[in-house]
Amino acid sequence: MPAVVLAPRDLAGCEHRLALDFEHPVLVGDRRDAPGVLRRKEAAASLRSAVGELLRGIHSDHPETFVAISPDADAAARARATLDACAAGARWIWNATLPVDLEAGRRGHAELLIAHGDGYVPVIVVNHRVTQAAKTILSEEVRAPSLVTSPLWVWAPNPDPYRTGRPNRRDALRLAHLVAMLDELGLGSTADPQDAVGGVIGMDADCIVVHAVGRTLDDYGRVLERRKRIAAQAVPTVARRVGECRSCPWWGRCEPELVERRDVSLVASGNQWNALEDIGIQTIDQLAHYHGDAPDRWPGNVRFDDAIVNAIAWLTDTALVRRVDEPTVVRADVEVDVDMESFGEHGAYLWGTLLTDNTEPDVMVRYRPFVTWDPLPTTDEARSFAEFWSWLIGVREAAHGAGKTFAAYCYSEQAENRWLLASADRFAGSPGIPSRADVEAFIASPEWVDIYAAVGRNFICPNGKGLKRVAPVAGFAWRDDDAGGEASMEWYSAAVGLGPGPVDLTQRARLLEYNEDDVRATKVLREWITDRAANDVPHERELLAFRAGPDAASGPHVAESVEERTAAQEGERAE
Repeated sequence: MPAVVLAPRDLAGCEHRLALDFEHPVLVGDRRDAPGVLRRKEAAASLRSAVGELLRGIHSDHPETFVAISPDADAAARARATLDACAAGARWIWNATLPVDLEAGRRGHAELLIAHGDGYVPVIVVNHRVTQAAKTILSEEVRAPSLVTSPLWVWAPNPDPYRTGRPNRRDALRLAHLVAMLDELGLGSTADPQDAVGGVIGMDADCIVVHAVGRTLDDYGRVLERRKRIAAQAVPTVARRVGECRSCPWWGRCEPELVERRDVSLVASGNQWNALEDIGIQTIDQLAHYHGDAPDRWPGNVRFDDAIVNAIAWLTDTALVRRVDEPTVVRADVEVDVDMESFGEHGAYLWGTLLTDNTEPDVMVRYRPFVTWDPLPTTDEARSFAEFWSWLIGVREAAHGAGKTFAAYCYSEQAENRWLLASADRFAGSPGIPSRADVEAFIASPEWVDIYAAVGRNFICPNGKGLKRVAPVAGFAWRDDDAGGEASMEWYSAAVGLGPGPVDLTQRARLLEYNEDDVRATKVLREWITDRAANDVPHERELLAFRAGPDAASGPHVAESVEERTAAQEGERAE
């Protein structure tokens, strides 16, 4: 088997992507990151830099304790400097790089090595949250908390009753990779690898989460060997649609292959198509014609009939399918649509609103944004959020005072709820900022309505439940063809001058237009669900009748649509 050297990022994710990367190294080397991928890399680099400066400041009184390896040197020079620092007995080594282990097929680096026991503990810095606040503080009579953390200024692992962990397989595999490399160098922190530990600093950078790496070493060893064989082209892989396909540079190659063989992964997620393979279902056609019970490993949170409907919908180009005879959604006399725009983890800079008074049809439906253009993070965010909250609650109180019903709407409340609560917490005490209790009461009330949840209750969505997937079925179109979450990050950077260029005021207008379209899309979708969806969208029983044969299919003429699509695809392949 040819020599293969894997980095931690090669240990998780799509196996077929790994095979293609190693089969075509020149293409990988010439490939430029997509803007969204580049932005995420820049955000991760910014976090690492901030954590490095924080740790440097903590140890500024003892410069001999904290050694920082220059990031400007090449990998070999960084590795030599790291080993020299270890030999000199440095206690904390920042930006550590370990020598490539050609025999074991490993290369890697740790943002931090901390001296402990017989050697060093690897600590990595990741741009995602690794803890969350514990819902209840455990007493001594209750079982000990499972999470162990250490403060940033000293390696002192202890049970943490105030936090709970957010496990991440990629982090666990990377730590195991580094522990194995340190052991090969004789720099492991313990004589028994099963006792090895590592640490993770997340985006909150408020502690080091301690991982019992020894427990994962056997799993890591199996993963490493399989992945090395895949990279060496010794284990065949095939394209499958998975979550990371959305940003994968190989998707342009894989998608036609999947469509060509009508692969079932196009309509079923990873754990679903694994279960389907257990009963011999590999194609969309097989799933669409299937009669029988769900596979034993079918995920319990998904109706098996939904998967069959998705398969038939793919064959018939059906964009949406009704679950119910009469779709419903909460409606009110006074309705406010809300859409929030944030910039990564730095804050929410825009709360867009659309006010509709259904009791006064002659009154213009008005879009109103509450925004700060000071680059995030900024205290001016408190001002814009307070103005938004005061306006929203004012509209609600005015409606109640006039004897009218009120409802506010968003699409997928998770994001809005997060920043509603976070804004109340971060800016507590500032003028106009509501208490957390007030925000929690509003979120829990029937007057805060999630249209995303309503869509899921009423419809099966073969193409996904995102607003930009569903609203076009209701007849809505965004004015900007490039509108989307990833694009808005680039627009925001230009709008506030985060990049090397000057502030671009046209991007501010673009963001406001995009936000206005989002709230108008929610309004259009809500009204369509109430008024027209029952007539516009086929019921699931019409699609499921396809399994009984062409004569049983009705409504969308399922059988004929399948024949037409099949003929069209065969014609495209012939061309």
